[in-house]
Amino acid sequence: MRSCPFIVGGYLWFIQCFPNGCKPENAGYTSVRFRLLHKDAALAKPLKLQFKFSFVDQIDKQESKRIRAGKVYEFLGSRHIGFARCRFVKREVLEKSEHLKDDSFTIRCDIVMVEEFNSVVTGTSSPSIEVPPSEMQQHFSSLLLSEEGADVTFDVSGEKIAAHRCVLAARSVVFKAELFGNMKEGMPTTSVIEVEDMDAQVFRAMLSFIYSDSLPEVKEEDDYVMWQHLLIAADRYDLLRLRLICEEKLCEYLDVSAVPTILALAEQHSCRGLKERCLAFLNSPANLQKVTAIGGLDSLATCCPSVLKDLIAKLASLRQEE
Repeated sequence: MRSCPFIVGGYLWFIQCFPNGCKPENAGYTSVRFRLLHKDAALAKPLKLQFKFSFVDQIDKQESKRIRAGKVYEFLGSRHIGFARCRFVKREVLEKSEHLKDDSFTIRCDIVMVEEFNSVVTGTSSPSIEVPPSEMQQHFSSLLLSEEGADVTFDVSGEKIAAHRCVLAARSVVFKAELFGNMKEGMPTTSVIEVEDMDAQVFRAMLSFIYSDSLPEVKEEDDYVMWQHLLIAADRYDLLRLRLICEEKLCEYLDVSAVPTILALAEQHSCRGLKERCLAFLNSPANLQKVTAIGGLDSLATCCPSVLKDLIAKLASLRQEE
């Protein structure tokens, strides 16, 4: 499927959607791609742009400052006529989501053209100076991977992970207190800090976010569980943005079997937005009855007694109406 052409930066583009994936290995996903029309593919010079795919009702993802904070891509015309998100959303997740209405959904693609900076010089010539996009994210990510200059080591589930105190302290007040608090004065730079109740893979993913401020790579088979553990880690180290990202990701997995676990997690870690989404899901009489039928409310008895009380009252009223 393809959209009607639209103009950005003086060029004609269109969006393609592949409900069954754009490649065989992405068969379980819906893929999206935006492309330059072939007649405009011969560019005088590469275009630099930023883009973001979202469902039309995901207003928060369409904020200009959020798009501009993302990676800058170079568009090479005839040699590179499109950008794709091959795993935009799982088909099974989309089919259960609120984005699907009357068997249809609307995808939005925001594109920002990055203009070059020209320096005007007096005289006969006016050479241009091209300012490259920031590479800070790549530099800090490389610093984490290389461990160069690392001055603190964490023991996480028996695995040693090196990092840099100043980076951690700048990003997390919890790390700042742990690494530079009064009790840490005189602590040798070769010290090893034991991190309890956390998997090494989760800790590494959290560090990746701390250094790059971007989403860590999550394996498809581990994504649901990983987002839960990352949310717990983000709450533990007071990383608000990462916690909100995890909340947003977990909303994609809301279904009859998952909602009790996600609601309990939201209640335990004071995730208001995630909790509201869970309650909105359970606000459907059909969903609430299905969750009750599989014993999903039992898990809420200890962690969310007040929520459970309200749900039981609602369930009772539904049965009276039958």
